[in-house]
This record gives sequence, structure tokens and C-alpha cells, in this order.
Amino acid sequence: MKSRKTAEQTSVKSRVSRVLVLVDESNVISSAWAAKRSMEWVKLRDFFNNEEKGREVIEMVVYVGLPPAMPVWQTEREKKNKFVHWLRSNGFLVVTKDGSPGEEGHYKSNVDVMMAIDAMELSFAMKPDVVILVTGDADFAYLALQLRRSGIRVEVASVSANLGSGLKSSANEVIDLAPLLETFEPMSGREK
Repeated sequence: MKSRKTAEQTSVKSRVSRVLVLVDESNVISSAWAAKRSMEWVKLRDFFNNEEKGREVIEMVVYVGLPPAMPVWQTEREKKNKFVHWLRSNGFLVVTKDGSPGEEGHYKSNVDVMMAIDAMELSFAMKPDVVILVTGDADFAYLALQLRRSGIRVEVASVSANLGSGLKSSANEVIDLAPLLETFEPMSGREK
């Protein structure tokens, strides 16, 4: 009886899928704001770390664009760095990129290339069963195909309004984040 239980336990353990989650922070924040909700990062991670589905998040990497390191952007940069510190202190792996000034008081810090390279390298090193790309950016369609060609299941988590059709058709499955976002706290006046 004892050896049978061990075999059952081993069988249950082998059904747990190792999940690597890669998050395009600006894309998911835009979706939350469009739904007039505050972004609840721990809740998002818990959503993907689903014991009922036999899933274990082995790493959740959040890609964050920082305001340019210039005096005019200093206040916003300090605020963003506090957010990055909060993410790191709550167990998220954070990759940042300094932005460059754009038009009309905006800045650009495209993290797509970094996210794509990391997806391939981390998938090779960590050997996940599933990679979840939390973005709707169609630029990630080729990445999804490459990961699938490597034998990795690829899921895209986004709201339908932000999901590029090329990305949708490249993934094994699409996870609609709209119902999850509705469970997040309504946006406060400070966030608007």
C-alpha cells in the first residue's frame, strides 16, 4: 500500500504544468485603465498560478519602461522606480528599460525585443510547459510561433479590444483578462 501511494503522488506531481509568465506592463496597465480598474499584480499572478488546473508559476517577469533619466521626468521616474521596487519586493522578476523623449510630453520605452529574447532564453533554461504572454501586441505573434515550434504551449492573456489578430492565431489559447480585471478594485482618483 505504501508504494502505491508513492506512485499516485508521483503521478499527481508529474501532471503539474510549469508556467513562465511574461508581462508587457504598459499593455496590461492600459487594459486595466480602460476597464477603470486598478492593476492588482498579486491577483494577476495568483490567477495564473492555478492549483485546480495543475499549474505552477515558476517565474513571472514584468517588463517596465522607465521615464527618461532627465530632470523634466524626475518625479515620474521616481514614482515608477517605487513601483518597480514594490514588484521586486513581492517576488516578481522585473526588467526595466530607460525610455527616450517622445512627442507632446510622452516618452517611448519599447520592451518588445527584450521580452522576446528573454522568452526564448528563459524557456531554454527553465523548460516551462506553458509560456503565457500577457500582452495583446501582435508583434509577439512570431515569438509565439517559435515557442510552439520548440514544443512549448503558448497562451496569450489580454482583453479582446487590445488583442492583435496575428497574435491570437499564433497562440495555442487566448485567455480573456476582462473578467479578471472586473474583480480588481475600481480606479481611484489619484490613478486617473
